Amino acid sequence: MASTPPAELSTPRLLLRPWQCSDLEAFAQLNADPTVMEHFPAPLDRPASDALAERLGEAVTREGWGLWAVEERATSAFIGFTGLGRTSFDAHFTPAVEIGWRLARSAWGQGYATEAAAAAVSFAFDTLALEELVSFTAAGNHRSRAVMERLHMTHDPRDDFDHPSLPTGHPLSRHALYRLPKNPHR
Repeated sequence: MASTPPAELSTPRLLLRPWQCSDLEAFAQLNADPTVMEHFPAPLDRPASDALAERLGEAVTREGWGLWAVEERATSAFIGFTGLGRTSFDAHFTPAVEIGWRLARSAWGQGYATEAAAAAVSFAFDTLALEELVSFTAAGNHRSRAVMERLHMTHDPRDDFDHPSLPTGHPLSRHALYRLPKNPHR
């Protein structure tokens, strides 16, 4: 059930909000950065980045939640996205709601991904009443895996999978799956 208007989440340092046209330039720079996109098949050009922002924004508007634009409260600067999304492929753990993030390199190392993701976790369990969240990334993405662990997500190597959107044998195809069940004692 969608809320009207779409939900915004707030943390001491961050605002998770619906997407704005003013986010597009910074988002395109983030998506063109080969270091940020190291664990994705390729950086995105401007048209692909804009199309992704449009899809993410439409999902937030339609659902009332999703992968929100993340703004640093002190500067009002757009630094990336964090939030929730329905998995778009079939796998042994789907259907599922994934928690995910992508932040500009300038925002790394400051705890922003964990802070924003923790707000999304609370929203998922307290507002949406979800029973479980998943997160997954290319097996070698140690930075994202560290965020998953800071969120108290658990990893069972038997859950790992080859991402169906990547060709067999692609160096990024093997993905680590993390799970976070609803914890009534949070």
